[in-house]
Amino acid sequence: MLGMIKNSLLSTVEAWPYRVLSKGEKEQLSYEERACEGGRFAAVEVSGKPFDEASKEGVLKLLKYVGGTNDKGVGMGMTAPVSITDGSLQQKVKVSLRIPSQFQANPPCPNDKSIKIEERQGMTIYSTQFGGYAKEVDYVNYAAKLKSALGSEAAYCKDFYFCNGYDPPMKPYGRRNEVWFVKE
Repeated sequence: MLGMIKNSLLSTVEAWPYRVLSKGEKEQLSYEERACEGGRFAAVEVSGKPFDEASKEGVLKLLKYVGGTNDKGVGMGMTAPVSITDGSLQQKVKVSLRIPSQFQANPPCPNDKSIKIEERQGMTIYSTQFGGYAKEVDYVNYAAKLKSALGSEAAYCKDFYFCNGYDPPMKPYGRRNEVWFVKE
């Protein structure tokens, strides 16, 4: 628990590596097209709970893992964003974060068996950013705005999108949240 708190408050946060391919603005919404690196991710699925509750539960489990609740007992540091996908049809929320760079080759095994280590390919995304303490309704709202701004010209996966938070809960101002659509 101490490692988790230290990670949240004192450590620097490693950002998921990406490069901006293009920027756009339409209907008063700014967005970017980005190429995001692949790598290993820690992921946990939470079923049968509302989005906001399931998200908090999943984030807490991942914070404990990167804070030292793993087979090596090592605090790894935090990465951002924490990504959440909502499989509404399956009533399942998947919370994930990219394993820090220095642990990519050999990540510690989670003590919590509900956490899985996944290998993911790089992806190109469309992203829009907003502030505040994000809830499900905010992500849904910004996803609708991004969909409208992209129009029918952009090809992206319509089955799901990523809800991303970059900041610890103790940060009251200047918060960063994003919605991502995966380009097809």
